[in-house]
Amino acid sequence: MRIFWQSFVDQATSAPYMARLAAYLNEIAAPGTSVHVEGITPADRDFGRLAEFRCAIQAVDNGLAAQENGFDAYVMGHFQDPGLYELRSALTIPVVGAGEATLLAASQLGRRLGLVTLDSAFEVWHYEQADRYGLSGRVVHVTGMGCRPEDFSAAFAGDAAARERMLSDFTACAQPLVDRGADVIIPAGVLPGLLIASEHGFKIGHAPVVNCAAVALKSAEMWVQLQRLNGTEPSRGPSFALANDRARQDFRAIVARRQADKPQG
Repeated sequence: MRIFWQSFVDQATSAPYMARLAAYLNEIAAPGTSVHVEGITPADRDFGRLAEFRCAIQAVDNGLAAQENGFDAYVMGHFQDPGLYELRSALTIPVVGAGEATLLAASQLGRRLGLVTLDSAFEVWHYEQADRYGLSGRVVHVTGMGCRPEDFSAAFAGDAAARERMLSDFTACAQPLVDRGADVIIPAGVLPGLLIASEHGFKIGHAPVVNCAAVALKSAEMWVQLQRLNGTEPSRGPSFALANDRARQDFRAIVARRQADKPQG
């Protein structure tokens, strides 16, 4: 099984994170499963709707290329899931959103979900996600850490003090959510998700902290297995009607033209 994982960070500027993420995903993958992690340049560096939309266009194009290159599943490894529904309607391989998969999994662990995201700019986005996935009554609190992807680099490069500092910052953000009634904590981003990945049984008070990176990967493996087992796929009615070849070709052509028009150097 070959899984394509789309990150929204830059391969070079966040090299320690990208290396650790690829290593971790391949460590926890089932026997016979390999995971390819792909970044985006420029990264999602200006938090907001326009940056998310710009990255989503590249992510969809990468998904079409991944299917053409024989990958068995696509993971949107960016918790906000921009372009997720477009990808699901464009590809015939399973498409998993880290945000969607984690929110649905966490809803089985407790009633009231609290999210810790990178920046307060994403708070409204996560409430919209919860509504889109039918969980608006379950996501009760969202808070931002006030950090950027590169702030995690030292921790993923092996700096133990930096890692403890980031864990402490995460805990400080999550504790008030638990105090206000959240009984499951979700790192709303693969960066903080990977940070807590080595903390076995990690909790904030009574609230388990869900590892979104692991959930997304295992969801992808499950859906590939179910597709192989009995042909399960998304509804091809109004929700995720499959795009035809012309629509896919038109999309790829316009992205290719834009890439060709970029100034060199």
